[in-house]
Amino acid sequence: MPFWLMKSEPDEFSIDDLAAAPRKTTAWFGVRNYQARNFMSKQMRIGDSVFFYHSSCPEPGIAGIAQVSSAAYPDASQFDRKSPYFDPASKRELPRGFNVDVQFVRKTRLVSLAELRSHRELAGMRTLKPGNRLSITPVSTGEWEFITRKLMKI
Repeated sequence: MPFWLMKSEPDEFSIDDLAAAPRKTTAWFGVRNYQARNFMSKQMRIGDSVFFYHSSCPEPGIAGIAQVSSAAYPDASQFDRKSPYFDPASKRELPRGFNVDVQFVRKTRLVSLAELRSHRELAGMRTLKPGNRLSITPVSTGEWEFITRKLMKI
């Protein structure tokens, strides 16, 4: 089963917001980077596990665990002229933006970016590579197990 890391700015949508959402589920919308979008539309499957990562905040890091709870479907925000994610080039018959639903599993202690970087076992983790700015990245089985067992102790 694949594993993922999905970033969200906590002042926009946090792990606590996901836990408080109806059915503890939300659409992961607004992704416009093609590589991240393709991860959602072509590779993510229902049941995949997700690290919920707080980004662009004083202490970025993994704040919880979620799971993919729907197949990919067209992102409605691309058609909404009032949305910051509006895409005038996207057509309903040929959408460019997709999202999946994610469901809350558990909040964890914050595993900070600095802590992640301090472990040689995670040196190959895509989200830790210099210049990586993708909001969605794959996580290997070894990385997932190291973080959940050794760092989160779950």
